[in-house]
Amino acid sequence: MGRTALVSGASRGIGLAIARALGGAGARVALLARSADALKAAAKEIGGGAIDVVCDVSDENAVNEAVARVREIFGEVPDIIVNNAGNFRPAAVEVTSAATFRESIAVNLIGPFLLVRAFLPRMAGRGSGHVVTIGSMADRHAYAQNGAYAAAKFGLHGMHEVMRTELRGSGVRTTLVSPGAVDTGIWDNIEPDGRGRYPSKNAMLLPEDVAQAVLFAVSQPPRVNVDELRLAHS
Repeated sequence: MGRTALVSGASRGIGLAIARALGGAGARVALLARSADALKAAAKEIGGGAIDVVCDVSDENAVNEAVARVREIFGEVPDIIVNNAGNFRPAAVEVTSAATFRESIAVNLIGPFLLVRAFLPRMAGRGSGHVVTIGSMADRHAYAQNGAYAAAKFGLHGMHEVMRTELRGSGVRTTLVSPGAVDTGIWDNIEPDGRGRYPSKNAMLLPEDVAQAVLFAVSQPPRVNVDELRLAHS
């Protein structure tokens, strides 16, 4: 592949699987996350010049510092940005606190916006780049107890559509990957049993499934833009 990539939320789960897939394909990967130790271990495992950048994407100052470090090390903006960082705390709207709602918007929506805003002008200026947004089936469907999460993911879907419109013909590609339930650590305190709105864990997608979708999108010839991929368990 021979390109550079930035993956947020890369210390575990979907983000780590994506970073591994991109690194395995020959990309030099910058891994962003809040967990310093896990991030450092992940970068070491991936190798190939992978770098760990501790960053809370909901903190604008932290994002600015991370962006400066990535640009300094890569000598340029990344060829690929994968906005994956997010959180998921299901609760009915009437019992969701304002703080929880704000946090969901900050991490799932404002964080991706901050990274895109930092790198997109230079991508457009040079006429190349790829922004991959990790959405969710909840970015288009309403599920009970998903008020905060859906608000953020619907917004993320909307931002993707606007970027796709604004960047058409610029050489910068945009892809939205919207998976169904994926077996990651977010379910540790939820325990889906397959009888309600969530499938059982053994019926869920794996992080590697999402990673392969991302790899497919970014590996297409420059003339091809994969606008959107929706992933569901069989």
